[in-house]
Amino acid sequence: MRHTKLLTLMLLTLLAALAAAQSLPAPLPAPASQDAKMQWFREAKFGLFIHWGLYCIPAGEWKGQPVAGIGEWIMNRAKIPVGEYEKLADQFNPVKFDAEQWAQMAEDAGMKYMVITSKHHDGFAMFHSAVTKYNIYDATPFHRDPLKELAAACARHHIRFGFYYSQAQDWHEPNGAGNTWDFGPDDKKDYDQYLRGKAEPQVKELLAGYGPVCLIWFDTPRMMTAERVQRFVDIVHSMQPATLIDGRLGNGQSGDYQSMGDNAIPNAVVKGDWEVPATLNHTWGYKKDDNDWKSPEDLTFKLVDIASKGGNYLLNVGPTSEGLIPQPSQDNLRAVGRWLKVNGEAIYGAGPTPFGDELGKVDPTKQDKKGGPAFVVSTDWRCTTKPGKLYIHLFKWPTGSFEVSKVKGKVTKAYLLADAAHKSLKVKQQSDHVTVALPDKAPGQIASVLVLETKAN
Repeated sequence: MRHTKLLTLMLLTLLAALAAAQSLPAPLPAPASQDAKMQWFREAKFGLFIHWGLYCIPAGEWKGQPVAGIGEWIMNRAKIPVGEYEKLADQFNPVKFDAEQWAQMAEDAGMKYMVITSKHHDGFAMFHSAVTKYNIYDATPFHRDPLKELAAACARHHIRFGFYYSQAQDWHEPNGAGNTWDFGPDDKKDYDQYLRGKAEPQVKELLAGYGPVCLIWFDTPRMMTAERVQRFVDIVHSMQPATLIDGRLGNGQSGDYQSMGDNAIPNAVVKGDWEVPATLNHTWGYKKDDNDWKSPEDLTFKLVDIASKGGNYLLNVGPTSEGLIPQPSQDNLRAVGRWLKVNGEAIYGAGPTPFGDELGKVDPTKQDKKGGPAFVVSTDWRCTTKPGKLYIHLFKWPTGSFEVSKVKGKVTKAYLLADAAHKSLKVKQQSDHVTVALPDKAPGQIASVLVLETKAN
């Protein structure tokens, strides 16, 4: 055990020296406990997901024809041969990419961490990898490492930085999972040759060369046995023990936190640490014909809804082949950020609702997609919590007063979070039922937060 700890310490010291030489912060030391490891994640609540790769060049169209489905899956959906898809690298020159602008936008949006595709299923590395020349530095006219630039920019803006890495699917490699049109059935491949020859070495590169990595977001765990999963876990734990592993590494293991389905918000409070990965429109990678953007009101509601159930919201943008984040994405995210400037106290580090009835109810007269009774979401209000405080997020402004039952303890003060002076509002309480008198007009346009300060009886 002492020998293992010594090796880990030596490795962390070496990584710190490498990071210092590259003007990046040093990797973080091993956390004292799992709670300590998860502390930043529980505080953050809101993160930026970025899907960016060669697929943003065709942008949903191949040989003049639109390809259905999400943009980053175009190679798979159109069954594009490796030899043809590789040629996209010759065209990839995102000269308008500016890491500082991306990090500034994330900060403006109130996001606390960033996760970007280092390698998606198409197998193309968006960083300077020594494992293969099939990467943005060696194979494109751009000849830069944008992830290195982003790591430094995020450090300047105090945004934690992490990577998406497709560990199982790699449509470029003969032994990677997923490409059956070029390389035949997955069960006939030497899958461990791919893992040991590319995936594992690239994960080591990401952990060694980009400063502190807040998390690695693995995905689509095909053929990931317990032994294969453990190899990745050991790599992460030995190189950066503070780095979180998401819930999609494989073999039924939940990682450090649970990853919900894409755009799948649960109907009730979920215990433990979890996250909802979600899109601003219908795709993850850029598609030129997908301009159905979620509004600032919808995004804010989803952020509050997820936080009120105990989770984090990882919201995606898909930059263009020029290196630009679509302007509607930026505008709508910054609108959420303006709301957070006023109401962030009720989100960052906040716990879930103690109530639950406000979330909605099952309607036996309606059917869900599986044919069962549908859950009908209620959108009037949500509640987040901190010790001694209930934050009531009002999306529909009540007439005259707000009433809530099942309040534990005594309400000692009520005020609106948008009111810097915290002027007290009139409160009536009978047992666990509380009524708060409200002004005629809401102080906020999207949602106004009513704070109830409480103490135990």
